[in-house]
Amino acid sequence: MLTDIEIAQQTKLIPIDQLAHEYGLSDDQFIPYGRDKAKVALDTSNPKGKLILVTATSGMPAGSGKTTTSIAVAQAFKKLGEKACLALREPSLGPSFGMKGGAAGGGYSQVVPMESINLHFTGDFHAITAANNLLAALIDNARHQGQVDLKEITWRRVLDVNDRMLRNIVTGLGGPANGIPTETGFDITAASELMAIICLAAGEEDLRVRLDRLVVGLKRDGSAYTCKELGATGALMALLKDAMLPNLVQSIEGVPAFVHGGPFANIAHGCNSAIATKLSLKLADYVITEAGFGADLGAEKFLDIKCRAAGLHPAAVVLVATVRALKSHGGVAKPDLSKPNAEAVKAGAVNLARHIENLQGFGLPVCVGINAFPTDTEEEMAVIYDVCAKAGVPCALSEVFAKGGEGGKALAETVLSILDDTAQVKYTYELDAPLTDKIDAVAKKIYRAGSVSYSAAAKKTLDELTALGYGNLPVCIAKTQYSFSDNAKLTGAPDGFTLNVREVRLSAGAGFVVVVCGSIMTMPGLPKHPAAIDIDVDVNGKITGLF
Repeated sequence: MLTDIEIAQQTKLIPIDQLAHEYGLSDDQFIPYGRDKAKVALDTSNPKGKLILVTATSGMPAGSGKTTTSIAVAQAFKKLGEKACLALREPSLGPSFGMKGGAAGGGYSQVVPMESINLHFTGDFHAITAANNLLAALIDNARHQGQVDLKEITWRRVLDVNDRMLRNIVTGLGGPANGIPTETGFDITAASELMAIICLAAGEEDLRVRLDRLVVGLKRDGSAYTCKELGATGALMALLKDAMLPNLVQSIEGVPAFVHGGPFANIAHGCNSAIATKLSLKLADYVITEAGFGADLGAEKFLDIKCRAAGLHPAAVVLVATVRALKSHGGVAKPDLSKPNAEAVKAGAVNLARHIENLQGFGLPVCVGINAFPTDTEEEMAVIYDVCAKAGVPCALSEVFAKGGEGGKALAETVLSILDDTAQVKYTYELDAPLTDKIDAVAKKIYRAGSVSYSAAAKKTLDELTALGYGNLPVCIAKTQYSFSDNAKLTGAPDGFTLNVREVRLSAGAGFVVVVCGSIMTMPGLPKHPAAIDIDVDVNGKITGLF
């Protein structure tokens, strides 16, 4: 079989203006970025379509195929004669050049042009990075110039590259002319609060409101110092204006896809932009979207944060499962995942059962899609079907990597059979509960922890945030994607463990409190063999080695 990039490069694309017109957009509602991409500006009120969320079991290094499945289901809807659209996240250069890979799908279920989408795309990530770091420079300058007296700067710089050397740094060395020496650090751009703001803002005016209330530091009296007080909102608006507009591309089979926003779910809220999702719902009858990593991370945040903020109501949830992932949760090492081992699948299937139970607890109809690999055996598949039967949820084989939309028909038909557009999300917690109660609710209801432990610094920050009036915000928990717990090695479906809260950060503009657990890092590092080492450009100018 051809590589992902070879398949993508051989695809004949529908001209982007033609695709836009087919879905009812007029020339004044989109701005072409070349022949294959466009920015779309359209009123998102009164969305009519039905929203379908795609999530997965707990993560594994190679991923579970959520994006690939999402794309294939949309392509299958088209083959079934339905008007469908995709609403996906933008890839980060971090995983593209690091370990996990890009986020444009795979095989014959991709969004294209995949090289552009996985690299610079329309420049949204660069705009967010520049705006984030401009804000950091303005804060440091105001302090240096004596315009504000801060006891603490809480705003960190970002970069869209995995670089562990930048996690903790000291700035302002070299004497008074270079500023005030300060301990700080970098996060990856996907974890920037500006990324979260772009993804949750309802439009330009809401963007301004969110930027105004963004907290960048604490004054000597303990009160919050905001972006509005600094006077930086206007400059950030100028840098982020175009980045706010959703990006229109297409799948290999010509399904429109709005690819916009890219927060990670293990360190941020893990969902594409609300404005892109609503735009899709206005243009199509069925919209397929995904939330990052496992359902304990992406799906929980999608429902408790994004849906609550944007007024979204999914009509169905697809839980992606793979034999390989369940083997991993059953104790099989990565090199041996291709070897038949039904007993390991049985041992790891507790992870699948836990995720099904959690999703049912949100009050939404659920089905399971088995993302098939050539090495899967009938005996191993039977384990998954048995788990689903016992949980009372339908299950369908998904052969979408090799067959595209055709391989996703069975899953698409299953989704159609469970759709309920009257379903209402049962949130994990109420917003007026104390922050510690909200953390406790996610830890015990979703993760099945026995208790929550707080560092002294985390306790102090939670008390300060409550005193400052931020206690009514939802919580966004940052933890490993490989386990329900904060310990990556505790696979399967652990319970009764202690969730260790290391740090708490306020994201007042985004509208949530980030709760950092265990050893999770908001600036990832590169693996021993980064994907970047295999990427090149051939003599004809084509990019190679990008998956």
